[in-house]
Amino acid sequence: MTRYLLSVHTGSDDAPQQMTEEEMRAGFEQVARLEDEMKAAGALVLSARLQGPDKASVVRARKGKVVTTDGPFVEAKESLGGFYIIEAPDDEAARGWASKTSAAINMPIEVRPFFDWHA
Repeated sequence: MTRYLLSVHTGSDDAPQQMTEEEMRAGFEQVARLEDEMKAAGALVLSARLQGPDKASVVRARKGKVVTTDGPFVEAKESLGGFYIIEAPDDEAARGWASKTSAAINMPIEVRPFFDWHA
């Protein structure tokens, strides 16, 4: 099995939509069902939602000096909003989980395999 990163990218144009409590609850339930399905299939390793890029900081260590700056590493229209780490037998299976995730959260998902040091 290969591990894959399914990353959720949000953009400045993806401002949170105003939702009723019922719509939010239904969305959370849909994500919970997806994660339960991933767990039952033995695919889910870890999932997390990240706070916005305004909460990020960057730490650089060079030549014995450490410099910390506020904000994301790269200024871009999109930022990493959350991720899933899954195990799948191949790229096609990983993309299958990505399509289900994209449908559940209505966001694009990037699929990227981890480098296998043991191969």
